[in-house]
Amino acid sequence: MTPLISVIIPTYNSSSTLDMALSSIVNQTYRNIEVLIIDGMSTDSTLGIARRYQKEHQNVVITSARDKGIYDAMNKGVELANGEWIYFMGSDDTFYVDDTLNEFYNICCKSNADIIYGNVYSSRFNGIHDGEFTNSKLTKKNICHQAMFFNKSIFKKKGKFNLKYKAHADWDFNISCFFSNRIKNQYYDFVVANYADGGFSSLNFDERFDKIRPFKCLLLGYNKLPSKTIKQLVKEIINKY
Repeated sequence: MTPLISVIIPTYNSSSTLDMALSSIVNQTYRNIEVLIIDGMSTDSTLGIARRYQKEHQNVVITSARDKGIYDAMNKGVELANGEWIYFMGSDDTFYVDDTLNEFYNICCKSNADIIYGNVYSSRFNGIHDGEFTNSKLTKKNICHQAMFFNKSIFKKKGKFNLKYKAHADWDFNISCFFSNRIKNQYYDFVVANYADGGFSSLNFDERFDKIRPFKCLLLGYNKLPSKTIKQLVKEIINKY
């Protein structure tokens, strides 16, 4: 039996892009999908668009309530998700092709990884972005969550996104997962999504996370990082403080 994939979309006044995002989901050749629209009390026509899709597709679920930001919405989506696999889509993003989730399923059948990730396509990056991540690479930059599929069991092992990080809670979560001996990640060279520049994390600096990042990478990755990366992290800490 094909696994259920839960696609979680946080929305807030997303009427200009949501139709495009939802269209890319319902047009997938892979059919065992649930769509969870986690809305933050939009005041435009976002909910009207969402309800139109819900009327036409029984697998669309909508909630709308005040939240504490995008990661709070993502956490709510995790709680509601019934799928074996979870995918977070921005309301202004789309799947790369109609066969994307079927391609993921074919990969999933051959893998025992807890996290499966690929690439995104964006004019911001002049094309396909961003390849395989080593632990060292992850200390310097994050993986676009639009490129990642998470087995739901991960959230039982690692908890949810830390809301004290307003713009990079996903980076914090990825570091915890990649440096864990209990979670296996695997990269495949396929394009998952069209990434729309202008998301919250791409436009906002997260000072609180930036302060803790090198410490966390050293603490969790000391036995997993090459000496060169460790020296760079120590130097970064010294320069910050």
